Amino acid sequence: MNIQENISLKSFNTFGIDKKAKFFVEVVSENEVREAITFANKKNVPLFILGGGSNILLTKDLEALVIKIEIIGIKVLEENEDQVFVEVGAGENWHSFVIQCIKNDWAGAENLSLIPGTVGASPMQNIGAYGVEIKDIFKSLQAIHRDTLQMKVFNAEECGFGYRESVFKNELKDQYVITKVVFALKKKPEFQIEYGAIKTTLEEMGIKTPSIASISQAVIHIRQSKLPDPKVIGNAGSFFKNPTVPFDFFQKLKNTYPEIPSFSNEQGVKIPAAWLIEQTGWKGKTFDKIGVHKNQPLVLVNYGGGDGYEIQVLSEKIQQSVLQKFGILLHPEVNFL
Repeated sequence: MNIQENISLKSFNTFGIDKKAKFFVEVVSENEVREAITFANKKNVPLFILGGGSNILLTKDLEALVIKIEIIGIKVLEENEDQVFVEVGAGENWHSFVIQCIKNDWAGAENLSLIPGTVGASPMQNIGAYGVEIKDIFKSLQAIHRDTLQMKVFNAEECGFGYRESVFKNELKDQYVITKVVFALKKKPEFQIEYGAIKTTLEEMGIKTPSIASISQAVIHIRQSKLPDPKVIGNAGSFFKNPTVPFDFFQKLKNTYPEIPSFSNEQGVKIPAAWLIEQTGWKGKTFDKIGVHKNQPLVLVNYGGGDGYEIQVLSEKIQQSVLQKFGILLHPEVNFL
């Protein structure tokens, strides 16, 4: 285990923000996680756990030990006639794992193709896309407690999954380090193609009988057409969550804005944040080295050399505009550091 000092994090976050970590280490095992935590305690510095760096916005240097999780491995634990239970290292690239599922005919993750980040971060965020969330294929996870260094296994109920939420972002925030995740994948696919443009895209591709591979291809096509590649333009994908509002409140909005798009759910009515942002005039706006993407207003971008604090300020201005026009406060998906 090699602990480094004053390391630039530019290549470790998809925004490409050039901030430094006081200490930095890559860990490849659970024992190295424990060693790194012990080191931080001795140095009396806080910990920051880094996966793919796709859901963070660095606004300053981190006076901390940044632990980059590189625990890898994909292993079948158990299978039956209907399901296969697969244990995956927290450091595995999420999209690479999805592709592995497709190659093995393990169904359930195909709608989550091309989401950036690592497997370990997926349950923290309860990542989701096109009608599917992690909670739909989640079995359990292993995590090390930062104080006791003891391992604990969490089942789905204990994770407290919500919309882009989990217990690890709330009650248990900064208390555990996720090392492995177990997924329950299906041998008999149950296709989810009604959400978004998947069905239309499949038709355009000439596919009449969907498969998990073709659905994945459709999702990849849609995402690539809408979202900029972080390797080309710095970004963290969707910056804000889609807000859900009470039905009565939505009806009032509908009276004023008849064209407002919406999706009903158990909590009320979900409204696409991208539409709200576009209606307030932010789509395609640029401000020196940062801006709002020209094709997808839900994506804030760093064109090169931009500062994280500037992006934070821009996000706050967007929030204020949407709040003033629609009475809705947008909440970031991205974590500010």
